[in-house]
Amino acid sequence: MESQVRGGTRWKRFAVVMVPSVAATACIGVALAQGALAASFSVSGQSFKVTADQLEGYGFTQYGALDSGYTLAGEKVNHPVAVSSFDTATIKNLCQSVVTPNIPIIGSVTLTLTAGNSDDKSQQVSADNLYIDIADLETTGEKGGATFEDIDIGVAAGDTGNPDKGGKGIGMKGGKEQANPYGFAQQAKKATLTGVKQTAWATTAGTFTLPHLKMKLSAGSKECY
Repeated sequence: MESQVRGGTRWKRFAVVMVPSVAATACIGVALAQGALAASFSVSGQSFKVTADQLEGYGFTQYGALDSGYTLAGEKVNHPVAVSSFDTATIKNLCQSVVTPNIPIIGSVTLTLTAGNSDDKSQQVSADNLYIDIADLETTGEKGGATFEDIDIGVAAGDTGNPDKGGKGIGMKGGKEQANPYGFAQQAKKATLTGVKQTAWATTAGTFTLPHLKMKLSAGSKECY
């Protein structure tokens, strides 16, 4: 796993995102047109896939942005993303996978990580100050879906981390991030997703705890989904 400093602990590469309405998605597109840049680092040429039985997060914020990075050939490229943040989050039955293609002689190789497969929340994956840069997401299965509590859609992104202005979460990343604080955002006191499948480009967190962590390499493309 690659790492990026945030909140004193190095972590990267886990995420989840949600877009509760088509209208909200259209507004995120406006933020992209205004040139917001998400990650303060250049993302690699490999996106990664994640599944989870459930994610429960508090202090949710989301805004549109671009991740600047490279292709595997070293060419510069920008990826449109929805940046989501959580003050705290727990994730049940996390699976994360990334495929490295075209390795000489070997071919493709898949790195898979699993953790937190327990009904006991103390044994699930947990994170705080979590920021995630998502390319796409869906909730699947009989119980798949998303529930938001005390949600606001159309908030100025820069106000989401300011409780004096109605902010409910940790807000935008700040630091070297170049993002429009007056652009569209949405926020909620609590968000719960079940049956999560997603593709992401980057994640940073203050802490990221993975009980019963397992990692393995497999020949070929054997992703989480």
